[in-house]
Amino acid sequence: MDNAFLPGPQYPRGVVRGRTEREMDSRPTPGGPFALLSVSALTVRVGRSTVLDRVSFSAARGVTLAIVGPNGAGKTTLLRALLGRVPYTGRIAWNGSVRIGYVPQKLVDTDIPLSVEELLSLKCPGDYGACLAMVGLGPGTLDRQIGTLSGGEVQRVLIAWATVDRPDVLLFDEPTANVDVGSEDTIFSAVRRVQTETGTTVFLVTHDLHEIHHYADRVLVLDHHVVFEGAVAELFRDPRLVAETFGLRAGEELPFEVGAHR
Repeated sequence: MDNAFLPGPQYPRGVVRGRTEREMDSRPTPGGPFALLSVSALTVRVGRSTVLDRVSFSAARGVTLAIVGPNGAGKTTLLRALLGRVPYTGRIAWNGSVRIGYVPQKLVDTDIPLSVEELLSLKCPGDYGACLAMVGLGPGTLDRQIGTLSGGEVQRVLIAWATVDRPDVLLFDEPTANVDVGSEDTIFSAVRRVQTETGTTVFLVTHDLHEIHHYADRVLVLDHHVVFEGAVAELFRDPRLVAETFGLRAGEELPFEVGAHR
């Protein structure tokens, strides 16, 4: 049952199943023992509109996959399809059972009469102090009211919330879209720490060039269909594609050296 103040889907245990035209497939994915996910010809329609059109890609265990594209390109819909929250055709195949955590852009309402510990306890029993430590928050945070936290602190609490039940996969939908200026690196340092300590696979919806360059391993560019799938360095070696994807003006330089990836 969804909590009113926590938007988006809950966090499936085991093989994800949802309101789909075809059930998600738990048969082994192609690509060897390290392949985690294979998506083939994934199509999502809403009314007469095709939001995702025969999208195919794969992801290995332990990587960070950035999902980018223009507004309305189907990025959030892709996350919802992976969670089994929208009807689709095609195939979503996980390599064995997976536990998925979802981190929304923000809480629906931060003015809720709950402490951080009370919020985390709504998920499941766990070592909440350890989860907060992974995202750079001290044990004193447990006693603080949600409404007293900054935007960046709330987002890190949401990451802790998503990791309480030790997921195999974390889905982030623009996690820095609503945080304070200057908090972006703190958020992504927290994501990197979680991934390093737990081996979690990360799917990251973002528009931020800096985030992609410094925190992602691979990139999936969507515009209802797959425009590009590959390594971050490969994307940034194609100036035309970068300009089209991120809306750069002709001749505008990237704010980093391409060879300095991570």
